[in-house]
Amino acid sequence: MAGQSAEHFNVVDLFHDAAQAHPGKAAIIYRDQAVSFGDFEKEVIRMAAHLAHKGIGKGDRVLVFVPMSTDLYRVVLALLRLGAVAVFLDEWVRAGRLNECCRLAQCRAFIGTFKGRLLAWLLPGLRSIPLRLGVQYDAGLPVPVFPETGRADVALITFTTGSTGIPKAAIRTHGLLHEQFQALLPLIDAQQEEVCMPVLPIVLLINLGAGVTSVIAGFNPRKPDTMQPATIAAQISRHRVRTVIASPFFVKRLSRYLLDNGLVLNSIQKILTGGAPVFPSEAKSYRNAFPNASIRIVYGSTEAEPMTVIAADELIVADTGKGLKVGKTEPGAMVRIIGIRDGEITASTPGELAVLELQQGEIGEIIVSGKHVLRDYLHNPQALKRNKIFIGDQCWHRTGDSGFFDANGNLFLMGRCTSLIRTTDGLLSTFLFENHLQAIEGVEMGTVMMLDNKLAAVVELDPAADPARVRAAVSELPVVPDEVIFVPKIPRDPRHNSKIDYTKLRMQVARGK
Repeated sequence: MAGQSAEHFNVVDLFHDAAQAHPGKAAIIYRDQAVSFGDFEKEVIRMAAHLAHKGIGKGDRVLVFVPMSTDLYRVVLALLRLGAVAVFLDEWVRAGRLNECCRLAQCRAFIGTFKGRLLAWLLPGLRSIPLRLGVQYDAGLPVPVFPETGRADVALITFTTGSTGIPKAAIRTHGLLHEQFQALLPLIDAQQEEVCMPVLPIVLLINLGAGVTSVIAGFNPRKPDTMQPATIAAQISRHRVRTVIASPFFVKRLSRYLLDNGLVLNSIQKILTGGAPVFPSEAKSYRNAFPNASIRIVYGSTEAEPMTVIAADELIVADTGKGLKVGKTEPGAMVRIIGIRDGEITASTPGELAVLELQQGEIGEIIVSGKHVLRDYLHNPQALKRNKIFIGDQCWHRTGDSGFFDANGNLFLMGRCTSLIRTTDGLLSTFLFENHLQAIEGVEMGTVMMLDNKLAAVVELDPAADPARVRAAVSELPVVPDEVIFVPKIPRDPRHNSKIDYTKLRMQVARGK
């Protein structure tokens, strides 16, 4: 293929290799419609030719507003083939924040579905983008000579859109994306013959490079509460899915459906989940629902995935008296514990970093380094200073999570550094309470926080729960909260619908009081 780099740093090169090796094999199954690797390769090349004809070239930033579908991956692979930069915003971003992201990204083009293009006429940020295109292409255009891409060329920009401050836009070069794939491939352990349901978009991209068939789940991540587990189970059975890679919310809902209905999905051999904490009681429900599957939980972050991994069976029997066990460090990652402090940290030599490190068993902030760790943000020097420590050319990412290592090299999480509760006896872990609360019958989710100088347990109940029984069970915890507050719904992160949004929860409770 013209323009391919012999070093194979562009994921499209891996995809082309897979298509040449398995042209007749299904690449993606979307809404029960399968496209083979060979046919999809032709579509990608034609889409790239179409975009080149429209004026998109190497280095151009293109905002992609397409839901997880065959169209999405055709567009993304075509952009990467051209050496262009695919820019992604969270689908749930509010209009004002979207405008700010567009201002920062300075995209040359916008590619979206019909609904997305209608939206582009209404929002100033999208309307300011010069070129607006759909997901269709002209198949009759001549195929140009595509440019080569190197390690330093930018491949993807993904915004993580908080509600305040300058939006963080993670920059992934082709070299970094290649290293992330190399770090994730052994963990995913994709086999040529297997059929995978990757609910996390980046995993499907890896599958395309690995020659693995992917089934796109009938699941709208923008509206997780509308998930229909029966629909997902039917898809898994129909396509003989062997591997599911999804958020804890997705796996939990699917497990609960199977257990409630006495069903077993015999085709499933492997489950991989991550993106939010998984406590032993939840891991036990995974095991009960999938008795014969290999189930592993990954700890990582947007900027560094993976960091550690733990088998569900090990987590189920783990001692959670001090923290949430997440396993040993993965190959390729270096993890350290440093003292917790606000603001940026400056350390320019290994010796200066060593001074910040804590001893085994001491609780501090988790930092990580490795070839697959994201190094830069777009036009956001404040985020770079706050989240990174550079020792020469080595980048250490500050996760914002607290934890410690035990004598056997296992990492234990205590919760977000900002959520830890300082007492006269030391730091109190929110994760320990969340683990205990989740194990109480009738509790969907719960945590603790300081309110008016009192330790309050904030609890979301199952619909059929008995509040009096839950309150009584909370009174038997090792550390008893001063009060119990029941809320209709604990706010979660929009990306995985699994992690507690402590800031929103605090505001919600304050309004209720």
